[in-house]
Amino acid sequence: MNPARRVTANVSEDQRLQRRLMARFGEAIGDFGLIEAGDRILVGVSGGKDSWALLELLRLTQRRAPVRFELLALNVDQGFPGFRADLIEDHLAREGYPYEMRNARINLTVKEKIQPGETFCSLCARLRRGALYKYADELSCNKIALGHHADDFIETLLLNLFFNGQIKGMHAKLRASNGRHTVIRPLVYLWEDEIAEYVRARAFPVVCCACPGCKDPTLQRHRMKRLLRELDRTHPGLKRSLLSALGRVDLGSLPIPGRRAARPGDRLPVLALVGAELAAARAPGDGAR
Repeated sequence: MNPARRVTANVSEDQRLQRRLMARFGEAIGDFGLIEAGDRILVGVSGGKDSWALLELLRLTQRRAPVRFELLALNVDQGFPGFRADLIEDHLAREGYPYEMRNARINLTVKEKIQPGETFCSLCARLRRGALYKYADELSCNKIALGHHADDFIETLLLNLFFNGQIKGMHAKLRASNGRHTVIRPLVYLWEDEIAEYVRARAFPVVCCACPGCKDPTLQRHRMKRLLRELDRTHPGLKRSLLSALGRVDLGSLPIPGRRAARPGDRLPVLALVGAELAAARAPGDGAR
């Protein structure tokens, strides 16, 4: 094949992938009302593949959207040795993103408070979330965008079902209890494998958070990821069915003691539950990693 023709074909393939991702990214924004005129959105950029895809797709949306909103990328160095914050800052500066780099020293708090037998992940997630809320206040941002994708949503559902005895998911849009911030997850309709393909094509500088527990294959989330991968290989479309189920909950069919609002046949989209609806559905919590 002519080299020039091969390059053109690759570029075209990358563009088709971007169009597919943007179509579902925009669909999620519309379905859940994630972005409104005048928003100032703090985008959590960890340096991982999902956060890079989130940031670029948000900027593409910003350029095309009929409403004006601001983006501010934020990287929080958690203090784990070996974290390459410099690579993240170099890319943000080179691409012209407005950004902030902050140090939270979460690693010291985790080492101090972690109990024997516990993993870093749940405590780290709570501390990161607290840091994001703090910096959102300092930087006058009313929304916080996180890079959880479709696989994260269904993994969280099954983790809660299998290990916590709850039918509880993750929210595409969640109003924080402080009333000042709204967490949004625009990647809800995008799958991890296609995000990874997009990030490879765009050659983003993927940086590991350097947490000693993040790659532990024995973690329940990694086990769930492997289980879902195998099930979807055996039963193609299974993951899509699970994601669809999050938006089609028949509350009336569930044996919830003392249920008053739910009647047989009632349906409620778990992905969009907020506030009073969340409490009524008996499915509290954020589900963020």
